[in-house]
Amino acid sequence: MTTLGKSGLEVSRICFGTWQLGGEWGSFDEDAAIGAIRHARDLGVNFFDTAQAYGFGAAESLLGKALRDDIRRDRDSVVIATKGGIEPGGERPRNASREFLRRGVEESLRHLGVDHIDLYQVHWPDSDTPAEETASALQELVDEGKIRHVGVSNYDTAQLAEFDRTRPVETLQPPYHLFRRGIEADPLPYAREHDIGVLVYSALGSGLLTGALRPDSTFEASDWRSQSSAFQGENLRRNLAVVDELKEFAAGKNATVSQVAIAWVLAQPGVHVAIVGARRARNIEDSLAAADLDLTDADLAEIERITAKGVQVEGASPEGVA
Repeated sequence: MTTLGKSGLEVSRICFGTWQLGGEWGSFDEDAAIGAIRHARDLGVNFFDTAQAYGFGAAESLLGKALRDDIRRDRDSVVIATKGGIEPGGERPRNASREFLRRGVEESLRHLGVDHIDLYQVHWPDSDTPAEETASALQELVDEGKIRHVGVSNYDTAQLAEFDRTRPVETLQPPYHLFRRGIEADPLPYAREHDIGVLVYSALGSGLLTGALRPDSTFEASDWRSQSSAFQGENLRRNLAVVDELKEFAAGKNATVSQVAIAWVLAQPGVHVAIVGARRARNIEDSLAAADLDLTDADLAEIERITAKGVQVEGASPEGVA
């Protein structure tokens, strides 16, 4: 468990993420996914992250269904985070206007089946909406009791500072893994300086760091990775060669490569939580064990040496896939 920065929220260091349950990662078994969420809860996970854009409410509804008993028995036993302010495929993919956010919060409350959202995050920065409007709109929703805490996702330092001028940013959700390290220069230092709780997504590189992929791996057309340069050609081959070396290192720690990748993220100064998705109950156990894996300074140096041979990659955005 950890305190999520200035939000004061007490959360598990492993957060169950639900992007994979919104239809952008190919088909999945809904009952198995619900079982995975419930199993995570049984194992002590109290932090769950979703978004309005994950299937336009589909992932939120599934999460609400899976947590229904916990919500009814003790609402404060679970910390539910969701995100709004984007509409992929729409005329305006990024929309953090007061009207759109307010409508999104109402829809998320309905999909989740709750009377308040513990942490509401702006999914992506919107250059067409003044930060003052976005921040003040979310503060209004806090004042009304519909959301408890305010965060942002995919913001850089300048955008965080601009938002902060109207109301404090309590949390930040950026992408971060061994093949995507841009936040180390910006905005992680700002987050540390301002006690912003950091929950990172894609700790496993959207599958790159699971050890399950091969150079000839393919993806369903509905899986966004089928369009990503990170999962094709030389980029994929080079990074999977790095993963093979990491597997050997992990074996020496009596761990899996996934556990090492998650533990590495959690070992970075300023990172409070790693968001990890799962579609089956057995997948979450491996991830939870990573929170107890201690990496020494020598371990971290060896991981740096191995991953220096890799290729830095990008991911998906509201406008498409890099």
